[in-house]
Amino acid sequence: MYSILLALHSLIRWLVLLSLLLAICLAWRGWLLGKKYTSVNDQVRVITTTIAHIQLLAGLGLYVVSPIVRYFLNHFNLAVHERQVRFFGMEHVTMMLIAIVVLSIGSAKAKRITNDSDKFKTMAIWFTVGLLIILSSIPWSFSPLISRPNFRPF
Repeated sequence: MYSILLALHSLIRWLVLLSLLLAICLAWRGWLLGKKYTSVNDQVRVITTTIAHIQLLAGLGLYVVSPIVRYFLNHFNLAVHERQVRFFGMEHVTMMLIAIVVLSIGSAKAKRITNDSDKFKTMAIWFTVGLLIILSSIPWSFSPLISRPNFRPF
């Protein structure tokens, strides 16, 4: 179960990043160029937040079955001083929850706005902030602090 969830979580990460980049590009373009907010823009907003929420569910499932998290929770006083264990037991999950909240707020706010420019502006700002939080909290393969493979096999 753990290895399947880990591979799935790793795969969905790329869908989250791609959909967020698309949504952000459309939002900034629409806002800066004064474009009309279309149903395609709305579908991208909904799909992006949906993929992010699916990733959240996969991540929470992974959190529940992870041996790293189990060690972190059972040996908190020691584990909190171990960089890699602390990252997965506390930092990663906290930052990603914050990022999902930011994306959800941005999506909900944009949904309620009637002015096209303000819709794009809201999406551009909130989704960009969410993306920055996500990018700072992914254990990239090139990170000197904590690294994991960019792609995990099933």
